[in-house]
Amino acid sequence: MGGMRKTWVLLIAIVMAVALPALADSRIERFKGAGWAETDFSRMSIPLDEILSGGPPKDGIPSIDRPKFAGPAEISDIAGREPVVSLSIDGDARAYPLRVLTWHEIVNDTVGKTPVTVTYCPLCNAAIVFERTVDGKVLDFGTTGLLRNSDLVMYDRQTQSWWQQFTGEAIVGEMLGTKLELVPARLESYELFIKRHPDGKVLVPNNPAMRSYGRNPYRGYDTAAAPFLYRGDMPEGMSPMARVIVVREPAELVVYALELLADKQRIRHGDLELRWTPGQASALDTSQIAEGRDVGNITVQRHTGDGLQDVAYDVTFAFVVKAFHPDAKIRKQ
Repeated sequence: MGGMRKTWVLLIAIVMAVALPALADSRIERFKGAGWAETDFSRMSIPLDEILSGGPPKDGIPSIDRPKFAGPAEISDIAGREPVVSLSIDGDARAYPLRVLTWHEIVNDTVGKTPVTVTYCPLCNAAIVFERTVDGKVLDFGTTGLLRNSDLVMYDRQTQSWWQQFTGEAIVGEMLGTKLELVPARLESYELFIKRHPDGKVLVPNNPAMRSYGRNPYRGYDTAAAPFLYRGDMPEGMSPMARVIVVREPAELVVYALELLADKQRIRHGDLELRWTPGQASALDTSQIAEGRDVGNITVQRHTGDGLQDVAYDVTFAFVVKAFHPDAKIRKQ
């Protein structure tokens, strides 16, 4: 019996050794036939079986490459509670409402004189801004229509490399291993943005009839039992859809449960200060974003000799931290 078992184990090992490379080659050929013929699949940091189709094809969710803006006085259809991604560089303050980003996910823009890409993955609720200049070359980003750990996989049009939105790292292609630099931005209510920047610019749709702007196509998602198209481990002791604040510090990943911060309203972590105030609607709750339940506003700032300075952070779901940083501690109390 022992000899037979060893023979079966050996046969299975041989079959797997032959089948797995063939399966990988098959996936690569399918990707190449779906618009990725110029992507260098000889350079990968992840197994291709972690990549799933989110439904739309390449650029099926169209990025905004020529953004259009208006002043607050010209806008009447955005409620004060609606969430926006806001940033200010060299006095150029801009807001990117989630009512628009939900349908486009990526905006390639230049703020001040800095080329940036403003990204939002609804399935992870991850709103992150990156510099898009790498080694002196300005990259333009689009959507692949693919997901990994339920997170948006982006691509750059210059090299056709694939990038993980949550980490900002190239995972397939010529740019493999390159990381985009984070830009400090806030996820805050539209009302707070215009109070801070009454002369700021607000992203508006190039074609208001293109999508149902203001509608949430993911109704009830952030109170669902589990995330969409996610096959990884779940966090322990909390809902996978619980919101958490993530700060990527050089020496550690700082993660706090939003519920804890909302209860305390202010938390000091080293030289970081996290604050919560009410008044921001969830973009993933009701069918109309403006009517979403109040999840509050977050600021993360660093105490310096010159006062408080904004720090890059994002508000995502607990399962996302577990997927990409499995050893990270989520502070819940």
